Amino acid sequence: MQIVYSDPHILVVNKPADLSVLPEGWDKSAPYLVQKLEERYAKVWVVHRIDKVTSGIIVFALTAEAHRSLNIQFEKHEVEKTYHALVNEVPRWEEKVTKFPLRVNVGHKHRTVVDNRSGLRSETRFKILERYQASALVEACPMTGRTHQIRVHAYALGHPLLGDILYSAPETDVISRPALHAFSLTLTHPETGKRATFQADYPSDFQTAVGLLRGN
Repeated sequence: MQIVYSDPHILVVNKPADLSVLPEGWDKSAPYLVQKLEERYAKVWVVHRIDKVTSGIIVFALTAEAHRSLNIQFEKHEVEKTYHALVNEVPRWEEKVTKFPLRVNVGHKHRTVVDNRSGLRSETRFKILERYQASALVEACPMTGRTHQIRVHAYALGHPLLGDILYSAPETDVISRPALHAFSLTLTHPETGKRATFQADYPSDFQTAVGLLRGN
């Protein structure tokens, strides 16, 4: 866990993969991010979450006032979220906007699925950053905040994330989890009123995967 930025109002963290933000329902004894942070900070307020298997940037409030301000920004979609992902196969497009409606928590595996009849409005904007022989590094900007949104939209486009077995990706030795990293977050600071962008470096497994795909 890396502290990217902190002041008396907000805390920005680069979360490692395989660490939940909040307690897991099926294993309440497992460590989680808020628990670790509250060992150092008296109280942190959760504003948003990223999946346990996803690494990267996440912001917390350190006061009730900051929590209220950040919640409003997320509700109004004023926070800009940028993810980097590795996908299977090489897309033919340079940029793609997906609007597949999504229904969450389906079946015993709690998958998210495309459901044109009863799914909720969802939008993700993809852009190719690098192409490799049988994969690509893409930027993904979710305009809505559905569970597993980027993973399912990539799968629906025919390019599931590398290592994302839950969404039909083939097994790979390149990375042992879905190759998704919350790269940056842009928000308005609740105290100063200034826009700020925070960025999280790739973790070692994502760095290694990119290096392998580049042929390094």
